[in-house]
Amino acid sequence: MMNPKISLFLLKMKSNIVVQIPCLNEESTIGNVVKEFKKKLPSAKIIVYDNNSEDNSINLAKKNGADIIVVKKRGKGNVVRRMFEDNINAKYFIMIDADNTYDITNIKKNLFIMENESFDMMVAKRVHSDSLAYRKGHVFGNYVFSKFVRIIFGNDITDIFSGFRIFSKRFIKTFPQNSSEFEIEAELTIHALEQKNRVGEFECTYKARPSGSNSKLNTFKDGFKILKLILILIKDEKPLFFFSIFSFLFLFLSLLIGIPIIHEFYLTGLVNRLPSAVLSGLLMVISFLCFFGGLILDVIKKIRYENKRINFLLYKE
Repeated sequence: MMNPKISLFLLKMKSNIVVQIPCLNEESTIGNVVKEFKKKLPSAKIIVYDNNSEDNSINLAKKNGADIIVVKKRGKGNVVRRMFEDNINAKYFIMIDADNTYDITNIKKNLFIMENESFDMMVAKRVHSDSLAYRKGHVFGNYVFSKFVRIIFGNDITDIFSGFRIFSKRFIKTFPQNSSEFEIEAELTIHALEQKNRVGEFECTYKARPSGSNSKLNTFKDGFKILKLILILIKDEKPLFFFSIFSFLFLFLSLLIGIPIIHEFYLTGLVNRLPSAVLSGLLMVISFLCFFGGLILDVIKKIRYENKRINFLLYKE
């Protein structure tokens, strides 16, 4: 039996919940995803954002009661951009993949926690027992990238690539999106952490894809795109840290080349390797330029952070 507090909360919410589903060629699963949400959240508005599917996805989504919006520009990030741009009157926005791999049994409880804890974003932490559900390469990549982001940005989120999330309206309307493909989840996570938004995590059973449903994620191609995005975000959000790495690298090379020359000059009073001395000096200059460039960009970044934070806090639904 459902907790009376959760029932009362859902009664108050009514049409204040929207389910947004990015979809590309998922005819074998999209109908079940829509049906599950119709069953769990009957008063919620369900919108399928179709990314030019070439199968019967649109008709099956319509048949099961979803509204359809077609996004012509390919790429999950482009679909999410359209989702966040749409002027929809709701308090909470649920984003979930159309592949029917996420178990939504506890969605009512998760929404209740979202409201009670005043979270800006909640992320599903995928838990799986079926080896077919989550490919080993993806598990390893998720672990490495999540660990990397955790070290740099200091977060408690263990699944930065999860495609099942709940957002507040304030979050989606103040999110400055850059990515256009599968790196969107990493960008959402890093933005929330850097802006110190209230972020929660909930466990979710991750199921294997049914027969006929294929993942659109390319392990290596999309992995490199995600790594590139993370490095760009580190440069933008942690410029002093980013450029200090290069500064110390050039400093090390400068000293490696220059110390033997200085030692030789001390002993003989001569500089026999003038090109090496010039190179050492040049590397030292580049080192200082990198450090002070990072310092200047760090000040600019703090101003940008304050502006984004004020914009976030002043947003009114």
